[in-house]
Amino acid sequence: MTTGTLITVAPTGAESTKAEVPALPVTLDELVLTAKECEALGAAVIHVHIRDNQARPTLDPARLRDTVAALRENTDLIVQLSTGGAVTDPEVERLAVLDAGPEMASCTMGTVNFGDDVFLNRWEFIVELHTRMQERGIVPEYEIFDLGQLTTLRRLLDKYGLPAGGHVHVDFVMGVPGGMPGTTEALVACRQALRDLPEGSTFSATGIGRSTISVLLASLSAGGHLRVGMEDTVTYAKGRPVESNMQLVARAVGFAQLAQRPPLTSAHARELLGLPSRN
Repeated sequence: MTTGTLITVAPTGAESTKAEVPALPVTLDELVLTAKECEALGAAVIHVHIRDNQARPTLDPARLRDTVAALRENTDLIVQLSTGGAVTDPEVERLAVLDAGPEMASCTMGTVNFGDDVFLNRWEFIVELHTRMQERGIVPEYEIFDLGQLTTLRRLLDKYGLPAGGHVHVDFVMGVPGGMPGTTEALVACRQALRDLPEGSTFSATGIGRSTISVLLASLSAGGHLRVGMEDTVTYAKGRPVESNMQLVARAVGFAQLAQRPPLTSAHARELLGLPSRN
């Protein structure tokens, strides 16, 4: 199991618009279809943002609950809700995401410039998110946008204990304007810093935009896992728009197989991440 690759698909995000990217899955039916297609190819986790009837980012509680229920009913994917939402979402609404009862949720380890905006994650908010997930048995994926945020994670774990399930899994989000670059050198630095976390901690890596391929290859070569999807890139190659999330998952699966680290099933992914079996 440990020689396999955990593949997460992030199909929608909160930045791109449906008008700009017609292939973006924004309705519940589109999201469920995307999830089923990507699961069939080898994805084990789906990182979820949702949209309203006008395809705008939302954290509407009823929509979140319906989304979690629909994905569980139609797939065996691990449902990971984003607690980041859009950069303008208030903390109280981001915390309320956990009320939808996902198996996993993101937990970003610090504030970062996000293009022209600021993605705010105060220490007190991080602690509240972490401890609520502990209480509810929700497994976090700790999002790391810059190297120093690994030190923040170490501080969090030292003061407030291990996450639900006992396993620490991080995602290096690379290539965001304002965060760390999407380079092999940056990933190696993060990989080395990971040694300060509890033994057995694992990582995925996400390359934003043009850094997608370099981060994907670097992560595989360093023993890491992969996150791909139209949240992170809408260009498959120069001058060639992404046609579907399936394209991006299929490419990640192909690289993982070439690295002789085939995709983990959802069952094996749950075992790795400290999640209970669906049975």
